[in-house]
Amino acid sequence: MPSFAWEGRSRDGELKKGFLEAPTLQDAEDRVRRDLQILNAKVKKRARSINLNVEIPLLTRVSHKTLVVFTRQLATMIDAGLPLVQCLDILGQQEPDRSFQRVITNVKMSVESGSTFADALRKHPKIFDELFVNLVAAGEMGGILDTILNRLANYAEKSMKLKARVKSAMKYPATVFVVAIAITFGLLWKVIPTFAGMFKSMGKKELPALTQFMVNLSNNMLAYLPYVVGGSVLTVVAFVWFYRTERGRLIVDTVLLKVPVFGDLIRKASVAKFTRTLGTLISSGVPILDSLEIVAKTAGNKVIENGVLYTRAKISEGKSIAGPLLETGVFPKMVVQMIAVGESTGAMDIMLAKIADFYDDEVEQAVDAITSLIEPLIMVVLGGIIGFVLIGMYMPIFSMADNLSPGS
Repeated sequence: MPSFAWEGRSRDGELKKGFLEAPTLQDAEDRVRRDLQILNAKVKKRARSINLNVEIPLLTRVSHKTLVVFTRQLATMIDAGLPLVQCLDILGQQEPDRSFQRVITNVKMSVESGSTFADALRKHPKIFDELFVNLVAAGEMGGILDTILNRLANYAEKSMKLKARVKSAMKYPATVFVVAIAITFGLLWKVIPTFAGMFKSMGKKELPALTQFMVNLSNNMLAYLPYVVGGSVLTVVAFVWFYRTERGRLIVDTVLLKVPVFGDLIRKASVAKFTRTLGTLISSGVPILDSLEIVAKTAGNKVIENGVLYTRAKISEGKSIAGPLLETGVFPKMVVQMIAVGESTGAMDIMLAKIADFYDDEVEQAVDAITSLIEPLIMVVLGGIIGFVLIGMYMPIFSMADNLSPGS
């Protein structure tokens, strides 16, 4: 169906413009004047038609921050009383990300052609997930779209902060590991060959075992380097392939939850995300079974996902939420008890929000503890590597000095 661009003035004299789809130019003009109540409208066929039924292929992801800003701005504009189409038009024009700008324009055109806002967003599942779409649908049905969007923005902002905290905790040891490898490689590549040449020029035939081991390692490093790099790449590819399978993801996620220190951090972050997401959905009027299905899909951990799906299945059989949650063994007893209290008092959304806030603070404290623990380990690891090399390289020099001493 062809797309048409229109512009004109409304009955109160306001200049408006937009896009719509219609079989013919005459149908487009009639619809603009009748449905949109526009006087003196100018309608013309667009040079290029946009298919509204498919996701724009050039954009697969947008940054979390971009989506948060879009949601917050849209909520503020709708709360101020602006029509949805006009809000999308303004946001599309001022969006600096060209690809996301096309998505917003596509969503606006879908709304103009008669789709609901939720259906228009559903055409872009890689950008607007099920949580986003279902909350928008609930807001449209209840006439509280501005309230829902504000909740979504608050949820997204807190989720972004939580993710940033977890990443900062994971990034620190990864950085130390990379730096340690780089320093070791530099010593084996440049420093040890220099010492080995010096020992050879001095006629030193027999070297201490530690020194000889390091010289041999340095000599063989370049020869075996392609095999090491190739093996590392194959290992990473095999791990990614394994993790993409259902069984592989379950095994890896189970191991991650049991890793000392970091496993506890991942569990706390998962509980915070679970309670925050479920509380936002329930407070927005989404049914409990639909909410649990959405929470499971956005859990980010297969163990948590299976536990939530198990709970959902038991609730559909008529059980309460607290009992099945406890049976999974995934969620702490304190969390389950607080959810049971919220369920019995009819204020589960409020209780879930309090649990989420509590575990957000727990994650922040865990990150601080890990950071303070790793800082001295950095000095020990890097100092140990450098000290090990220096001792190995200076042992022949010390033995030579002993041989040259007067008492020898």
